[in-house]
Amino acid sequence: QVQLVESGGGLVQPGESRRLSCTASGSFFIINTMGWYRQAPGKQRELVATITIGGSTNYADSVKGRFTISRDNAKNTVYLQMNMLKPEDTAVYYCNADIKTTFLARVNNYWGQGTQVTVSS
Repeated sequence: QVQLVESGGGLVQPGESRRLSCTASGSFFIINTMGWYRQAPGKQRELVATITIGGSTNYADSVKGRFTISRDNAKNTVYLQMNMLKPEDTAVYYCNADIKTTFLARVNNYWGQGTQVTVSS
């Protein structure tokens, strides 16, 4: 059974930095695209950033220049380095991954349980 487990959330002040991590565990063949999404209170879940297995990245306009997504394929882990945090970045951040459990299996999409990031003075 595949699980995605996030860590690194918490309370930070505006302008500070924070790094989120998400590690995939269980039995699987390959992890394709990994990403981070977020959901603020009363709003829909939105894309923050994604990264392909080859390292190509995509960012939401609201975080470009402030957030950096990266991954360590050997550790099955994706990171989100968040700099210059703003109160509007406050949200639950969710890890997402497209995973094939075996060579012949279809790609399935998985979500982590989320980690709260609160930006407030």
